[in-house]
Amino acid sequence: MTEKITKRDLSQKPAPRGLVQVFTGDGKGKTTAALGTIMRAVGHDLRISVIFFMKGDYSYGERKVLTGLPGVTVKSFGSENFVFPEKVQAEQKEQAALALAAARQDILSGNFDLVVLDEINVAAAFKMISVEDVLQVIREKPLKLDLILTGRKADTRLVEAADLVTEMVKIKHPFDAGLPARKGIDF
Repeated sequence: MTEKITKRDLSQKPAPRGLVQVFTGDGKGKTTAALGTIMRAVGHDLRISVIFFMKGDYSYGERKVLTGLPGVTVKSFGSENFVFPEKVQAEQKEQAALALAAARQDILSGNFDLVVLDEINVAAAFKMISVEDVLQVIREKPLKLDLILTGRKADTRLVEAADLVTEMVKIKHPFDAGLPARKGIDF
């Protein structure tokens, strides 16, 4: 027996409100989940801002693709240097503050339907920016704007403020066996 599948008409229903989503955990896939949402949003002609915290000018594959997509604005902050939580440098804090300011500007501008703050959870966990400042940005979010926060170590207050939280759980990871990140697959 074959069921007839009918297409739902979603155009009739207005979006009730935008959600705050948090993708966190030690497993791989937080940025990837956000990128999947971005792809879906582009397919529906939404306007998207992506703010990369802690990813500087390093050649990440996703940034190359995102900058070519219609309706997507990309801003990167940080440096190529890995950030160690016990040795956060003044320049790294300054870059995180600039990223947060850019995020606030894009969130309040009215120019975007979706704003993705990639690795903001780590920046807050490493005390490069304050969790309270991130919460303030969430509180200021316009009603219909969707907001995604990614990164390990999401503070419990950010989890509580979110509408949707997904934790990526690491079961097994090649890095633990000493295998390096692979260009085009891992970055």
